[in-house]
Amino acid sequence: MRDFTQYKVWNDSVDFAVEAYQKTKKFPTEEKFGLISQMRRAAISIPSNIAEGASRSSEKEFSRFVEISLGSSFELKTQFIIANRLEFIEKDDFNKSISALDAIGKQLNGLRSSLKLN
Repeated sequence: MRDFTQYKVWNDSVDFAVEAYQKTKKFPTEEKFGLISQMRRAAISIPSNIAEGASRSSEKEFSRFVEISLGSSFELKTQFIIANRLEFIEKDDFNKSISALDAIGKQLNGLRSSLKLN
């Protein structure tokens, strides 16, 4: 069993999930069950799947959960783009969020690559 809390990508994605919650607080209340809910779920899914995958016994299984985390990061990036186009998020916050998500995505790709079976 791996200690998922030692992975930089897990720590970064937990920090990002907290930021996503803070940023979506400013969204219109009519988005509570729409974009806000979707973004929060996707943000939480990234570190949660890393943690769940770390409990698996094989590298192949862990790799699959890292792929799910990567998919959630792409989903969240799409949702941030939509929020930006709807002007729910400031341009500066949007740019910082996209940069952070891109960095998390690169880390997830690196972790996934390191887990590939020969």
